Amino acid sequence: MKHLPKHLQPRWRYLAVEIESWPDASIDRRTFQRECWYAAQNLLGDPGSARADMTVVRFEFADGLGEAIVRVRRGETEPARAAVACIDGIDGSPVGIRLRGISGTIRAAEENYLGKRRQDSKERNVVFGNEERVAVLRECDADVRLDEAFAGATDLDYDLV
Repeated sequence: MKHLPKHLQPRWRYLAVEIESWPDASIDRRTFQRECWYAAQNLLGDPGSARADMTVVRFEFADGLGEAIVRVRRGETEPARAAVACIDGIDGSPVGIRLRGISGTIRAAEENYLGKRRQDSKERNVVFGNEERVAVLRECDADVRLDEAFAGATDLDYDLV
């Protein structure tokens, strides 16, 4: 089977997406892909979802922070952005999604929008609510472990032990 000439091949755009959740959340590429498809189908319907043709081509998630690159057909970036913005949870874990940018190549999306913001997170003991607790610290915020969940806190809400 012959390849299509270059002028007939589909054109793609790449959405650089940042994902943030609780530190104990386990999110993988397959579950994020499924949520992208569900969000596109619910927001855009079957025809709109098929036109956008959203596919996760790169994915990385660890310690509550992650990045993904989602491939979308050129001309369908606005509906795809809206669909990605509708994702508020993955496998029962609440997530925050930020679209960092749109690019014409995977490499440009990685270099311009991803990887630079990668924060160092470390686990420390903090005093939160007059009790000593374990927290995952990032630059100016923390996820403090309560009994069975986490609470988001800023550096004004806790003291280091």
